[in-house]
Amino acid sequence: MKTTVKDLYDLSHSIMGEFLGQFTYPWEALSRIKEEIERLGATLPKEEFEEISPRVWVHKSAKVAPTAYLGAPCIVDEGAEVRHCAFVRGSAVVGKGSVVGNSTELKNVILFDGVQVPHYNYVGDSILGYKSHMGAGAVTSNVKSDKTLVVVKEKTEQIATGLKKFGAMLGDCVEIGCNSVLNPGTVVCPNTNVYPLSCVRGVIPSDSIYKTGGVIVKKA
Repeated sequence: MKTTVKDLYDLSHSIMGEFLGQFTYPWEALSRIKEEIERLGATLPKEEFEEISPRVWVHKSAKVAPTAYLGAPCIVDEGAEVRHCAFVRGSAVVGKGSVVGNSTELKNVILFDGVQVPHYNYVGDSILGYKSHMGAGAVTSNVKSDKTLVVVKEKTEQIATGLKKFGAMLGDCVEIGCNSVLNPGTVVCPNTNVYPLSCVRGVIPSDSIYKTGGVIVKKA
């Protein structure tokens, strides 16, 4: 399976890159995101970041709407934008130049630099790679309906994660179409596009297009 941290992400594009680099699979980091944000936040340079409330660090160049909610712990990096009525529940990193939009909810996530979740998105227990984008209404589903532990599946291969809550791992430069649902344990590899209104599960290979009905083709 091409699902390791090194397969999915250029770690130079995240303030959490060194942290993620210690894991084989990115979902192994999910249970430690909160702890790492608290550790890292306390070390951030005070001339660049302001602790606007306990354990909420915002870069002085970032834009946070007065109506947005930032729950602790949280880091909003340089040049990021958190828009009207965004709901950051906590344990979230918003990377450099990223956009968290109207009514978007984040919980236990790492957004790499340049990520866009700009309209009515839910992203929970997930990691979104450099310049990945979720169209309006696209969401991660992070708990299975039968509440069993999440397994990452690719054809006949399976990896048991041991996690009850696991949304999606999006590689660098992934595009998710509007109103798509990424089911628990979804991994979309780099430079892949997913059609709008898709119901996605399993591992989607890199440099692909995920079309209506789950048809996957390689990009030309």
